[in-house]
Amino acid sequence: MCLAVPSKIVEINDTVAKVDVDGVTRQISTMLLGDVKIGDYVIVHAGFAINKVDEATARETLEDLRQILAADARQDDGRNEQ
Repeated sequence: MCLAVPSKIVEINDTVAKVDVDGVTRQISTMLLGDVKIGDYVIVHAGFAINKVDEATARETLEDLRQILAADARQDDGRNEQ
């Protein structure tokens, strides 16, 4: 499964940007969006920025993803203990 994840743009070089998600950085393409700047939050899917989002929405979505991952990890721990 491939998730579209909100990411903060920390560096831009033409149509390639470096984004940060919880301290993990990676390069993405901004060709589909065009006008982005450092500090913008974008939704990244399959290595492409596909949409801009405001900071509050990005933070809320990231927190939701953290909670889902934590719940999944707890479920896995429960299965491993049986």
